[in-house]
Amino acid sequence: MAEPTAPSFSKVVLITGGTSGLGRSMCERLAATGHRVYGTGRQVKGLEPQNAFTMVGMDVTDAASVQRAVDAVLADAGRIDVLINNAGLGIQGPVEDIDPELAHRLMDTNVYGPHRVMRAVLPTMRAQRSGLIINISSIAANFGLPYRGFYSASKAALDRLSEALSTEVARFGIQVVTVQPGEFNTNIASARLRPEVISEANKPGYEKAMAVLGGSMHYSRDPDELARVVARIIADPTPRSVYRVAEGVQKLSVLLKKVLPGRMFERMVRKHYE
Repeated sequence: MAEPTAPSFSKVVLITGGTSGLGRSMCERLAATGHRVYGTGRQVKGLEPQNAFTMVGMDVTDAASVQRAVDAVLADAGRIDVLINNAGLGIQGPVEDIDPELAHRLMDTNVYGPHRVMRAVLPTMRAQRSGLIINISSIAANFGLPYRGFYSASKAALDRLSEALSTEVARFGIQVVTVQPGEFNTNIASARLRPEVISEANKPGYEKAMAVLGGSMHYSRDPDELARVVARIIADPTPRSVYRVAEGVQKLSVLLKKVLPGRMFERMVRKHYE
């Protein structure tokens, strides 16, 4: 493989879901830090950046598309040092009202998507005897959030997959890190999957919860805050296994989930959303 032309201190970084939101901020921040960055998205035409990173077409739900994108990066840069699995979907709706097809669509992007990309890059990282995989999960992975149960489930699945993979690949010099963001100022709320019909039985609770959630989004933070954390992880030769980038009640809730009896924690969550 050809050696990358980027400065010797930089890493070749592949970021999925790089067209907007957290992914775009990570592309911009890491490129500004001096890394050689390749962002991906299903539609990248017209999104070519003005600064020093490259956009590559990739649909994480299509194994052939994933492999083409990885091959293109390898042909251009000669290696992949860091993979950031950021592409993902949100979902809202009562568990009862979400049909299996909609649930599968979410899991295909949030769980199987990262799995496809990791499978595509691992042979190269193994040959290099080095590599870092950062999976962008969510603070929601720590609890079953009402009316976002499948989102919580998908991120919890990604966390457990990352944990298992970390043990499997450590002997090859590859590290796996999970990052759990709280709410940031992105378009994930408007792009959430939703069932076509909310049942009358579930509608009152659902509408109250969505009103609370919509209000909390007002206080979302700048995505560059997360990008700075990711830049520090890449610079750290011995990163932690999990990073939580959240504030206030979101951060506190992780601790409370650990120390409170299960039913007490559930009552606290119900009170918050009611």
